[in-house]
Amino acid sequence: MPQPPSPRARFGIRFALLARRWRRALDARLAEAGLTDATWVPLVHLDETGGGLSQKDLAALVGVDGSSLVRVIDILARQDLVERRPDPADGRTRRIHLTRDGQARVAQIRDELTRAEAVLLADLSDNEIGQILERFERIEQRLDDLNAREDLQT
Repeated sequence: MPQPPSPRARFGIRFALLARRWRRALDARLAEAGLTDATWVPLVHLDETGGGLSQKDLAALVGVDGSSLVRVIDILARQDLVERRPDPADGRTRRIHLTRDGQARVAQIRDELTRAEAVLLADLSDNEIGQILERFERIEQRLDDLNAREDLQT
C-alpha cells in the first residue's frame, strides 16, 4: 500500500484548489450584488494601493494581460467608477484612479466580502486567521524574492 503524500507534497495542489474554490465563492456572492470578478478585483486593487497606477502595474496586480485590462477599464470608466489621468512625469502614460462613485462601489464590495468571509471563516479564531496570514506573507515574500532573482537573470 503506497504511503500517503507528505503535507509538503500535498500543499501546492491543495492551496491552488482552495484558492480557486475561495475565489468562486466570493465571485458568486459578488455576482448577486451585480459585480463580476473582472470588475471588482481591479477596483479593490486601486483602493488598496491608493490609485494612480499605470495600466501595466494594475494588470500585474490583477493577474491579467494589459489588453484584457484595457477593456475592463473602459467598462469601469463608462460606469464612472474609474478615470484615466495623464502621468505628470510621462505624458504617454495614463494613471488609473477611482472616482467618488468607484470609492462608493469599493465600499459595497468590501461589505459583501466581509459578509462572505464571515461565513467562510466562521470556525476560525482571529488568532488562527492571523497565523494563516503570517504564513501567507512568508510564502509571498519567498515568491517576491524568487521573482526578483529571475528578473536579475533576464
